[in-house]
Amino acid sequence: MVIGFIDTGIDPTHSSFADHTSEHPYPVPAHFSGICEVTRDFPSGSCNRKLIGARHFAASAITRGVFNSSQDFASPFDGDGHGTHTASIAAGNHGIPVVVAGHHFGNASGMAPRSHIAVYKALYKGFGGFAADVVAAIDQAAQDGVDIISLSITPNRRPPGVATFFNPIDMALLSAVKAGIFVVQAAGNTGPSPKSMSSFSPWIFTVGSASHDRVYSNSIILGNNVTIPGVGLAPGTENDTMYTLISAVHALNNGTTVADDMYVGECQDSSKFNQDLIQGNLLICSYSIRFVLGISTVNHALETAKNLSAVGVVFYMDAFVIGFQLNPTPMKIPGIIIPSPEDSKVLLKYYNYSLERDIMTKKIVKFGALATICGGFKANYSSSAPKIMYYSARGPDPEDNFLDDAEIMKPNLVAPGNSIWAAWSSVGADSVEFQGRNTLPGENFAMMSGTSMAAPHIAGLAALVRQKFPNFSPSAIASALSTTASLYDKNGGPIMAQRAYAFPDQNQSPATPFDMGSGFVNATAALNPGLIFDSSYDNYMSFLCGINGSAPVVLNYTGESCWVYNSTIAGADLNLPSITIAKLNQSRTVLRSVMNVGGNETYSVGWSAPFGVSVKVSPAHFYIASGEKQVLSVFFNSTANSTTASYGRIGLFGNQGHVVNIPLSVIVKITYNTTKT
Repeated sequence: MVIGFIDTGIDPTHSSFADHTSEHPYPVPAHFSGICEVTRDFPSGSCNRKLIGARHFAASAITRGVFNSSQDFASPFDGDGHGTHTASIAAGNHGIPVVVAGHHFGNASGMAPRSHIAVYKALYKGFGGFAADVVAAIDQAAQDGVDIISLSITPNRRPPGVATFFNPIDMALLSAVKAGIFVVQAAGNTGPSPKSMSSFSPWIFTVGSASHDRVYSNSIILGNNVTIPGVGLAPGTENDTMYTLISAVHALNNGTTVADDMYVGECQDSSKFNQDLIQGNLLICSYSIRFVLGISTVNHALETAKNLSAVGVVFYMDAFVIGFQLNPTPMKIPGIIIPSPEDSKVLLKYYNYSLERDIMTKKIVKFGALATICGGFKANYSSSAPKIMYYSARGPDPEDNFLDDAEIMKPNLVAPGNSIWAAWSSVGADSVEFQGRNTLPGENFAMMSGTSMAAPHIAGLAALVRQKFPNFSPSAIASALSTTASLYDKNGGPIMAQRAYAFPDQNQSPATPFDMGSGFVNATAALNPGLIFDSSYDNYMSFLCGINGSAPVVLNYTGESCWVYNSTIAGADLNLPSITIAKLNQSRTVLRSVMNVGGNETYSVGWSAPFGVSVKVSPAHFYIASGEKQVLSVFFNSTANSTTASYGRIGLFGNQGHVVNIPLSVIVKITYNTTKT
């Protein structure tokens, strides 16, 4: 299998992409015809039997005058880190040691570690990218013969025009699907508001981000026996020894004042501090919005602590950084970030209470606060995972700029996307906390979060599905992934969705199909789906031609006339493994066709109706032989007037153990006919 990545390029020197890590050599895929560019930054030999193709696309960027060849690398080389990260998630080699900050965190493997990688660089760290270059990359990937296209990119605004589906990237991807290529795209990091989706079309498999059960916990124990939780991939202080806490603002040298430098408490410049006060103690630094924006960095604060011979660093959260969710940050010395403003107040109250001051001058004469840092290298496993992350874009799928609802369920499902370890470019700059961490062999790894990390999990799994079922169409692969997804967390409860950017874990409720699509990916079940729903290119064209005013746009993008498609269909009538109805005016019947890709089996049908709707599925029982098809008729009837979306589910339960889940979403319900006569 060949997975094509349209991203920021790749670092070919990373061991995740070597072709000699196994005793089993990589074969050469006969169906792939791509080439490997050779430049000063990407010399001959960069490609191998694992990384079999690499190109870059920047014509539009050059025309617009924003391309800097020295900064952006006029080659497939990854100057950002993002592309290297996503490629290794999907198809990185198996068993690669993850070493960061001198600590071994385990071994990494891509979802499909024996898949081949083809890179089509169309994004750049200096300016992002342009649609024309992305389209050129998609077209080249299709021409080269990739099996899967993975895009961890989304548009920065909703496409204008007749419908969101009619944009250059989605239409280029439709051509790729016509060629038999499965296309997966990140949902976008614009959640948690409704209709924040940045991936629109039914032929694209859209992936949202969820947490997984691995958590790196850290904590600090104060001298008053209070324990405060935090984050930080850091060692603990030695032997649980209690060390004196010194606030940065209380350890300034004679030439520095807070009045002169209001940000001095962020510990970014060691020349501002009195080393005699700090050495051998724990330095307290503030973590402000400047860290979130990349103006200040944890690395600079750690360097300050090291230069001043501090034992370690404790970051407290500035009150203005409300509820921001932090990823663990690698530290080579003992350290912790306290993400909670309330917990930060507890730390500061204890610290200030423990200070001894001169009665007359009010100057500090003794720092009495003590603490020990427990360390955060050890992974813990939470039973509450998965959970839909607050940033993951949500449905309903917007059909146009008027935010009308499309009858397409988005996202399709969710996958692990939070705190993901994966390969990193040797000059990666996408995360300031992992910049320059290649001083030791094997340290080119980073932990990143986003729907960008979720999508390549599915790209790799799709390669495994296609390997097992080589005749599966793109929509059949999508069906296998969707209908087998899990609806429950590891504790057996419903998957929860974070509903707010601030304090996301305190603002959550059960996830709906507009949060998680069909559910959380189940890799094992996807390889044995039982039944599949199939849709063709002609079906998608009939759908597009059914959109009011679409005929000239369809002709412009595809060169095909809508006259060829005698009948048009609505979005809800596409043979998808979900049903979304934007407006149910009294009643409606929707048909679905399933094909048996397993053995002979008898299925029973069960369902739960959305609120305000009655549902009936027929037949309620059916026998289906291997390779045969069965049509299901789903009747919806409004029982209450409502403009609030409600959700249900159809389950097909086979006597051989297969379970096929079909999510239902009905947005507007009307119990009477509103048509004027």
